[in-house]
This record gives sequence, C-alpha cells and structure tokens, in this order.
Amino acid sequence: MPKKAKELTAKQVRDLSTPGTYAVGGVDGLNIVVTPTGAKCWILRAKTGERVGNDGKVRPVRAEIGLGGFPDVTLAQARDRARGHKDDIRQGVHPLEKKRAARLALYQSQARGLTFADAAKQCHAVKSQEFKNAKHSAQWFSVLESYAFPTLARLPVADIDTPEVLAVLKPIWSEKPETASRLRQRMAAVFDWALAAKVRTAANPAAWKGCLDAQLPKTEKVKKRMGNGRKHHPALPVAELPRLMADLATRDNTSAKALRFTILTAARSGEVRLATWHEIDMNARVWRLSADRMKADKPHAVPLSDAAVAILESLPRDNPAGLVFPSVRGIEMSDMTLSKLLKDVHAADVKRGEAGYLDPVQGRIATPHGTARSTFKDWSRQNGRFPDEWSELALAHVNSDQTRAAYARGELLEERRSLMEAWGRYCEPPDAQSGVVSLDSRRL
Repeated sequence: MPKKAKELTAKQVRDLSTPGTYAVGGVDGLNIVVTPTGAKCWILRAKTGERVGNDGKVRPVRAEIGLGGFPDVTLAQARDRARGHKDDIRQGVHPLEKKRAARLALYQSQARGLTFADAAKQCHAVKSQEFKNAKHSAQWFSVLESYAFPTLARLPVADIDTPEVLAVLKPIWSEKPETASRLRQRMAAVFDWALAAKVRTAANPAAWKGCLDAQLPKTEKVKKRMGNGRKHHPALPVAELPRLMADLATRDNTSAKALRFTILTAARSGEVRLATWHEIDMNARVWRLSADRMKADKPHAVPLSDAAVAILESLPRDNPAGLVFPSVRGIEMSDMTLSKLLKDVHAADVKRGEAGYLDPVQGRIATPHGTARSTFKDWSRQNGRFPDEWSELALAHVNSDQTRAAYARGELLEERRSLMEAWGRYCEPPDAQSGVVSLDSRRL
C-alpha cells in the first residue's frame, strides 16, 4: 500500500520556495509545483484507466490534471477540486475530457450571440484571400449586405433555419436568378464557416442538395425561361461606331481616350482603367496583361493598331503609379467613368438633334462593354475575312474547342494583328484620325 503523504498546512505551502514538486497530502496524488521563478501551481496525479501493453500486460493510465495556481486557488480549494476529480474518475468520467466539454459548452454558449453579420464578416476575412483583387472581395460581401443583411444581419447564426433563408431568396429567385444563385452560395459559405467554427450545430440551411432543391426551381431553368436571366450589354450598331469614335475624338480628355482605346482593343473597361505603362510594349506594339488581370485567369496579349498606338502616343507618362489612363486625381479611374461619358456623349448628340447612341434592339443607351466587345464581334462576323477563333482570342474567350485549340497553337499574335488593324481602320479611318471624317470610309 503506497505511503500516505503528510498533510501540509496552508502556511507550509506558502513557505515553500525551492523549485520542485511537493505532495501536500489530504488527497492521494495532490501536489504543488514550485517553478524556478517562484510561481506555484496545483497538479493532481491520478490513475484514469488501464491499457494493455504490447507484452499483453495491463498497465495503469495516469494523467496530470491542472487545478490552478497558488494562491489564487487555496490549499483547501485544491483538495476539494482533487476530491471532485477523483469522484469523476471512479464514475468513469475523465477529468480532462470533462474540462474540454465544459470549455466547449461555454464557447458554444457565448457563440449563440454571434450574429449572421458577424459570421459573414469572419467568413469573408477567410474567403478574401482567394480573390484576385480587392474589387472582387468587395463584390462577394456586398451581395450579402444588399440582400441577406436586411433580414438576417442581427439574427444568431446558430438559430437561422431554412424558412429565414427562403425569406431572403424567394423575392429575387425568379427576378434575378443569377444574383440569387450567387447569394445562396455565399450564404451557404457563411453557414459552412459557422459549422466549422463550431458556433452552429444544425445543418446548413442554405445548402442546395437535400434542402433548398426541394423548395426552389433550378436557377438554370429560370434563366433559360427568361432568356439566360439577363439582358446583354446594350451595344451600338456596327454602322454607327465610326460616328461615335469621331465624336469622342473631339474630346481631348483622358476618359474619352480611354473609351476609344477600350473600343479599339475590344477590351473590358476594367482592363483599360487599370492598364499600366509597363504592360505596354510600344516597340513591339503589344499590350500584355498578366493572368491576374484577366477574367479567364490566363495571360492575354493585345496587338495594337495604328489608331490605338496614336492614342498612347498622345498621353503623358508622369503618373506615379504608372497608370496609362489615370483619373483627374491621379488614381485609377472609377468603373462608372466610361459609362457616364458615353451617356453624356449620347445626351449631347440628342441635344444637337441627332439620334444619339442607342442599342436599336433594347432601346437603351449603348454601354462601353457592349460597344467594345459585342459590336467588335458583330463587325468581325460581318466582315467575313477573319476566322471566328481570331475574334474569340481577341476577346480573351477560351470557352470553345476551336479557341482552346487556337491557344494551344500559340497566341496567333500576328494573325490577330491584321484583325485589330482592320478593326482600327474601320473605327477610326486614317483620314478621321487627322481630323477629317469620311462618310464613305465608314462603309469599309
């Protein structure tokens, strides 16, 4: 039978100063540890079970259980805690597991106050590392702010169920299927984060399979019924484009030049607004964009026509950030600048008694995106001189077998150079670039 330790008094415990481990008695296995710094803490050494060794012999399993520091935990309190743990062990409850369960229960109790908005912010902080740029990160969160927060922001994320999710989604599910689909995915991501963080235990109420798929139609079916769920960007007819380009050429400002350059390169406006001089090779007459600047996540090269080069040659290169088309404040141009410019040019044209710059099918003012890309595609098809994959490559579309095969053969840079030069001469005929617009040249 093991020797019982002498029961120390509170004063004797207080007077201990030499580093070491001391049995204090009163409860088998109760010790106080004195560290080299003089700090003291309580440890209960106890047998918590048995295990069979490799040799087949049964051996005890022991654990060291911390009971707190001295003097915050007195001798009497340490003995009470030790007795409690001994009772738990006799009943088959492991003290360390009990402590972990208590901590988890406390954490979950505190987490019940975590709102959907709080969870969304923490989920976004994790997700933001996946996005290509700050704009995409902001867009991910803004969809939640605009549609989910009005209903869910203040509700505990642990308590939200499918009816609350449906209350958010149903009003826009048929009207804005693309947005609704993105919203559902982002809400599901927030609930997944909450489950992983153990601030929620119930199943994901925004999951599609086995949950919402039984209560909502597939967005693909809704979009098909609506004609893909969205209207195309309004675009100017091919025949009207030279008139717009001539109109823009009368405006000697950076935004007008940026819009002309966007159209001449068939680029997305964001690619032009963020263009820097180090991307431009004036000697080779090529604009090279890295993969992280492209929607398709593939590097892209744009052959520059005479008209596009002429615009670049007219621009200063003194922007500290190296931007080709900076705003008047010297920073990147707003994403609304080119759209507003085209609306202003349209309004001025109408004021002069002209037709303005409308998409004849939609009856809406043409947009930079539609005019730079859809009109370019229409012109290329009507022209008939260039293979379709050349224009697809020019638009950085890698969504067909033909285009993928073209990419596999290389950039087709020189072939596309002839395409972009022809486009440039159509948009801004050489005599128009010198200030004279030939009506006949518009029919080329």
